[in-house]
Amino acid sequence: MFTKNSTARDERLPRVSAWERVSDLPLTILAIVFLLAYAIPIIFPDIPRRWHTILDYVDLAVWALFTVDYVRRLVIAEEKWYFVRTHLLDLAVVVLPPLRPLRLVRSAALLFSVVDRRTRAHPRRKMAILVGTTAVILLFLSALAALDAERGNPDAQIQSFGDALWWAIVTVSTVGYGDYFPVTVEGRLVAMTLMFGGVGLIGFITASVTSWVVEKLSKADKVADDTHDNVDLLLREVRQLRDEVAELRAEVGRRMPPASPG
Repeated sequence: MFTKNSTARDERLPRVSAWERVSDLPLTILAIVFLLAYAIPIIFPDIPRRWHTILDYVDLAVWALFTVDYVRRLVIAEEKWYFVRTHLLDLAVVVLPPLRPLRLVRSAALLFSVVDRRTRAHPRRKMAILVGTTAVILLFLSALAALDAERGNPDAQIQSFGDALWWAIVTVSTVGYGDYFPVTVEGRLVAMTLMFGGVGLIGFITASVTSWVVEKLSKADKVADDTHDNVDLLLREVRQLRDEVAELRAEVGRRMPPASPG
């Protein structure tokens, strides 16, 4: 599926694909910078106020650069409506304004967009990379969002990034120890998203592994069937050769003159 879609996209948007190959690495670096600008104030809330302001400007600058990149690709796209339909994550990054309540959504859209662009050229590895990266991004962003929502609440148990990350891992794996849990409305909304995401991710991984095992077993069965067919063919040829040799011996025996008496 990914190979077909990626190939079709490259064929219908050759100039966009060429631009993306050039801009992939800079945008990946910008995405990492954006993630750090989003995470640092949450993990280290006691940093000086000026650093909060600087990181806000960094967030705004990265958003502006991704907007410029999207507009550039839209302008050079041969089929603009097709470009919009096949780049919805990129559109979400641009449409969502750089406001603090939306930073989590924008962070997820931006990171998934970059992952999609970086793995598009390697469709065979895309599934594994996409699943692994999705799990890491889901855990990290959920931990950040839960910590941001819970910190400061007198009844909250999640007061550090370590606690938040442990809670996210336990929740996404459906273990649910219950040693940490959100108490705020925002934290519980993050928990609900993480639960649904975790169930979907585990189901997706299970289905992918099952599909891979079935494919390998099918290939092994095909090899075994081919080997069996080849053995049968060789046996038939050996029997045919044996019959031909017997016929030749009989023919030679008939044509040989009888031995003269001593």
